[in-house]
Amino acid sequence: MSHHIIQSHGLCYTYPDGNKALREISFLITHGESVAIIGANGAGKSTLLMHLNGHIIPQTGTLRIGDYPVSKETAHHIRRSVGMVFQDSDDQLFMPTVFDDVAFGPLNLDFPHEEVEERVRKTLETVGVLHLINRPTHRLSGGEKRTVAIATVLSMTPDILVMDEPTSSLDPRSRRRLIELLKTFHHTKIIATHDLDMVFDLCERTIIMNEGAIIADGNSSDILNNKELLKKSGLEKPLRLQGCPVCGTEE
Repeated sequence: MSHHIIQSHGLCYTYPDGNKALREISFLITHGESVAIIGANGAGKSTLLMHLNGHIIPQTGTLRIGDYPVSKETAHHIRRSVGMVFQDSDDQLFMPTVFDDVAFGPLNLDFPHEEVEERVRKTLETVGVLHLINRPTHRLSGGEKRTVAIATVLSMTPDILVMDEPTSSLDPRSRRRLIELLKTFHHTKIIATHDLDMVFDLCERTIIMNEGAIIADGNSSDILNNKELLKKSGLEKPLRLQGCPVCGTEE
């Protein structure tokens, strides 16, 4: 399944203001992996994610999604394979109703209207919000918006799911519901997040970025238990691994 593979080699990107956001980024992600991208603010996580579906084109180095190098010429093919859920759901929901938002992608891929309607209903049922199908998007709660945003991506049946801070601003119940939902998906998942407890639940592999570079790439349990490595990256161990604040006993 080469179309599911993501391979980066020496990827670099500098913004017009001179900020070097990515420095020699190299990795290989294979079919079905769930990979967390973690790091402090400004580490380059969002910039990397925007490369993965062609929103940003590589300046130097190479990035391949399956059989295609990411470029202006291949961006259309890339976006059919890679679905991206943005950090702010309002950036993704812009149509009058939930149905319209979820149908937007398949319609632009020229699917027949009958198939589009079937995809919308099936996707909303999968994520558990079919009852919102005719709801105006501006009347959704934060958790509902996040779920519908995921539905807008899944309706296009991507091979790879990319998410930027998916649990940001969610209440505990919505966060847990989202985690349980993501556990049911067999897509290749790449998740940039500060929610390290979610990483523990969803991702068997973790990549740490610091100042635009990858400083660690390995088993999530090993990385999330490495207090010194996390501290170096401006991070702390997940709450469940910090132990009891009263007796000081670590889990």
